[in-house]
Amino acid sequence: MTTGEAADVSVAAGLLRLSFLVQGVFARASERHDLTPAQARLLCILAGGPRGMAEVAGLLGVEKAAVTGLVDRVERRGLAERTVVPGDRRALRVAVTGAGQRAAAAFHGEVSAELDEIVTGLPPAERERFGRSLARIIDACGAAPVFPATAWPDAPDPLATEPADRP
Repeated sequence: MTTGEAADVSVAAGLLRLSFLVQGVFARASERHDLTPAQARLLCILAGGPRGMAEVAGLLGVEKAAVTGLVDRVERRGLAERTVVPGDRRALRVAVTGAGQRAAAAFHGEVSAELDEIVTGLPPAERERFGRSLARIIDACGAAPVFPATAWPDAPDPLATEPADRP
């Protein structure tokens, strides 16, 4: 696609193309880390702290039964573990293990670097404006974070709109 063709892309078409690019980066990085994209997303969500199984299902947009199988697979690999919620023997929480935290951090770093590379052709002011626009869209949609800032407190937030918003 030439620069002229890119200028003629509708917002919807541009978002779809960008989505495919991002999904490709995510899938290739998952494969390099011997994870499925679903396992990588689960580990990144859990890197921010333990979550209930129903909460994980909601964040992933899947049924609780699907989360059970997903957690079974990462648990067998030693990347996560389930614990009983105190005061509710039927409820379970899932958390990453040390190995799971390291895997999530490595995956996050690689994906972040590749995604940052996608926008390096934009002038700095345009990159900042793009980041602010993304943050507004994400906030307006109420999208849950895939890479919670609490998991990597030293990492700069590429969507922060003000320097004070940075951890």
